[in-house]
Amino acid sequence: MRDFHMPQLLPQIHSPADLHHLSDDQLAVLTAEIRDELVRVLTTRSAHFASNLGVVELCLALHLTFDFSKDRLIWDTGHQIYPHKLITGRYERFQSIRTKGGLMGFPNPNESPYDLFCTGHAGASVSTISGLKAGDDLLGHADHKAVAVIGDGALPCGMVFEAFNNIHGLNQNVLVVLNDNQMGICPRTGGLAKQLDRYRMTEFYQDGKRAINDLLKAIPLIGEPARASLEALRDAAKKYFKDGGLFEEFGFRYFGPVDGHDLKGLRKILKDLKGQKGPLLLHIFTNKGHGVQQAADDPVTFHSPGIFEDVGEGNTNIVVKKGAGRAYTDAASAAIYNALKADPKACVLTAAMCQGNKLEKVRADLPKQFFDTGICESHAVAFAAGMAKAGARPIVDIYSTFLQRSFDNIFQEVCLQNLPVVFMLDRAGVVGPDGPTHHGCFDIPYMRLFPNMTCLAPADEADLEPMLQWALRQSGPVSIRYPRANAETLPRSSQHQPIERGRAEILLDGDDGCFLAFGTTATACVAAAKNLREDGLNFGVISARFVKPLDTTTVLGAIENLPLVVTVEEGTLEGGFGSAVLEAANAAGLDTRHVVRKGYPDRFIEHADRNELLADMGLDVKGLTAFVRGLRGQGADRSLQSAGVR
Repeated sequence: MRDFHMPQLLPQIHSPADLHHLSDDQLAVLTAEIRDELVRVLTTRSAHFASNLGVVELCLALHLTFDFSKDRLIWDTGHQIYPHKLITGRYERFQSIRTKGGLMGFPNPNESPYDLFCTGHAGASVSTISGLKAGDDLLGHADHKAVAVIGDGALPCGMVFEAFNNIHGLNQNVLVVLNDNQMGICPRTGGLAKQLDRYRMTEFYQDGKRAINDLLKAIPLIGEPARASLEALRDAAKKYFKDGGLFEEFGFRYFGPVDGHDLKGLRKILKDLKGQKGPLLLHIFTNKGHGVQQAADDPVTFHSPGIFEDVGEGNTNIVVKKGAGRAYTDAASAAIYNALKADPKACVLTAAMCQGNKLEKVRADLPKQFFDTGICESHAVAFAAGMAKAGARPIVDIYSTFLQRSFDNIFQEVCLQNLPVVFMLDRAGVVGPDGPTHHGCFDIPYMRLFPNMTCLAPADEADLEPMLQWALRQSGPVSIRYPRANAETLPRSSQHQPIERGRAEILLDGDDGCFLAFGTTATACVAAAKNLREDGLNFGVISARFVKPLDTTTVLGAIENLPLVVTVEEGTLEGGFGSAVLEAANAAGLDTRHVVRKGYPDRFIEHADRNELLADMGLDVKGLTAFVRGLRGQGADRSLQSAGVR
């Protein structure tokens, strides 16, 4: 591993005001130092990389043009926030990013007044900047400038165009910077992507438009018919070359496209736009991964790569450490692939996360059964509903945290119609250093509340493919959740039990109590139960498999016959699996004072390593063992009053 030299300029940047003391040559050096610092982070941990490399010049140009101590700046899908953090007083803490107690990998208002929102999902920036501008105007701060930076991958989100429409209606002084790098996390898809590609071919129109505008300015006394003819020619050229027409139909004045890596040029055009009124859109072209050739050549792999094992001088010859073991996402993607191979009516939909969902093989081998909707989760779910109504068997493969964006469509288009759509909820549970915007904490409550929905979770890898096969045979919607973790297989004393609707699996019998586990928490529960047996406690483990419908025979039988039942889930306790158990017991008229719940507390969980977070919440083997020992020490009997330490 190369030695990283101490940067000379970065340590002097305590706020964006310090940038104004640098010459053009020094600013060029600073861009290199920022990129070097980004590389250095990756030598110790995985982090967002290519997207940050691509916005270095844009970040500096914005802070050199505006004063965001009072002006407003929102970075959409905030994983490209690293250069911004480096120049807003966080350089000394930067190497702590994405570690427990360190800087967040997304904007965080608790870290700096320069971060206005904690933005981790795409598409909300234009709405929030419009709201900020409206609030400032209302409160007498009309001089505050408002800027949103949004990528071309996030642009197709429906609410972006809702915001465009509203900004036009209000005629707000808002600048939207469209950072066009031809990428989301994966290559962008859809008609809008093709439209943006055509903008890259408009140099002829750009020259022609300038010539006509110059001509109009040069001959101010021409008659109205001549002026109208020239303006018509300009507008016809615009429509022919499709340059900015889409945005201008929404009432935005379109500028660009311009080179997003030309710092001097960016500063000039931003300075010109700063004083202009009304809705403005600046279209810039950048290269994701700019400044590190391997990242520029392969921005998908280098979006959020593994740790760098080696880095050559000049950030060349980067060697990425290989991942450890097979993950649940790998097992899920293999199960999806097998399902699609077996049934040509089956298909899979992802929302711009082909790589994250490990669906590259499906896309390559079965392209007619693969659909990438872009970052449009609501559309993906409604689209799947239409496919199901037509007789197809769609699988919606979306992270738990992102599926929340389609809540109404799950209700209206899928559950209300009782259509056979299978939801594969990747990254359910805590996901580690991505933090609160990405933890999959809430899907158990939001999926189980809908009539017609069936909700499952595998205890281990052996459950996953059989659950998908079972789900594809059902006549209504099914949800299957699984974590961002290495896949495990539980030791079973008998054969793997087939998946039956609303049927749990008893993993260990016990007379002194049991863990009632939902999902892959079963692995820690089995290990904790074995620890307790060393104490003389004959503790059992039940894998619920289903939260809806619940196996009331097995679950209520445990509550009736055992002195202690501990529900364990990787999700929020509010409305979660433990709540479902208590609801069922209450409906049956059972005493539940000896039923206690373990899960996520009622707060947003910060970023840290996944295992650190589970340990902090007492959901690892050590924590579960200690929890039961503590309860038994109090005398775990039917007077135990929800000793429900959370």
